[in-house]
Amino acid sequence: MKTSDFYYELPKELIAQYPSARRDESLLMIINRTTGAIAHRRFYDLVDYLQAGDCLVFNDSKVIRARLLGKKQTGAKVETLLIKHIEKNFWQALIKPLKRLKENDIIMIEQDFQVKLLQKNSDGTCVVELMGQNDMEEQIERYGKIPLPPYIVDDEKKYDRYQTVYAKNPGSVAAPTAGLHFSPNLLDKLKEKKISQAFLTLHVGIDTFRPVKEEYVEEHKMHREYYHISKESADVINQTKESGGRIIPVGTTAMRTLEGCMKKHGKIIPVADSTDIYIYPPYQFQIADALITNFHLPQSTLLMLVSAFYDREKLLDAYGKAIEQKYRFFSFGDAMFLHS
Repeated sequence: MKTSDFYYELPKELIAQYPSARRDESLLMIINRTTGAIAHRRFYDLVDYLQAGDCLVFNDSKVIRARLLGKKQTGAKVETLLIKHIEKNFWQALIKPLKRLKENDIIMIEQDFQVKLLQKNSDGTCVVELMGQNDMEEQIERYGKIPLPPYIVDDEKKYDRYQTVYAKNPGSVAAPTAGLHFSPNLLDKLKEKKISQAFLTLHVGIDTFRPVKEEYVEEHKMHREYYHISKESADVINQTKESGGRIIPVGTTAMRTLEGCMKKHGKIIPVADSTDIYIYPPYQFQIADALITNFHLPQSTLLMLVSAFYDREKLLDAYGKAIEQKYRFFSFGDAMFLHS
């Protein structure tokens, strides 16, 4: 299957630069996967489409301030994006401009905080060491910026809205964006309707959101991402499945975590592991019954996953309808609920 099969044209003005005024007031496209019927609602209407006994599965990873702006000793500006914690003070990172740096060069973030380039990798990433007088997590939080996607103009006023209201475990360099639509009030209404909530953690890497560059879908390789499922969440998910309720991942990261766990272990278990699961058509889903997700970039692994869950041609047709209806796209954009 060609990567170009997942391309679509999007007017630039539909790329959301700001979130909706209130989290749960964004638009919501409801798609019945069985009939193909499409309805246009607001996100707070989701409660009307869920049933007592369903289980929403959320990714509670928190976005860290992984974007570090610094300078070489010459004064030239350098940007370091931390993308994966290796151990201690060592990180996998992206550096711009990397070509002008050599191994063992020091990037000055502040007087008490530096980045040392240790190794350049063939895939364009590198290994760096964070150096300074204080705890490195504190330094990242103090001096770093939230890494908003490149299609969103950077503004610190947007940072709070690039976190879910239930974000708990720091480690992601990109938000699990489907969860951005949930407000505390909506979460309370879901509880009142006896809809279960299970939380897992998958630390989202930058690779998740990158367009696929290979000509054929099958040639692309996913990077591994850490995930954790607690006993409490595993029990809730398994009990829901046994009692006939629907398992509904909130976002593609929650979906990948569940399917990655099923693929490796054959069931949902309490586990700390990592996954490089890559889902594209055709794929037989083992656990998910429905999906809440945003509108994704052309030729991205996220669009491929959603196409596998529904149907590529029908999904792209739905995207066309979303464009006609002036839905807002990507991280701060509107949402979709796919159900049967």
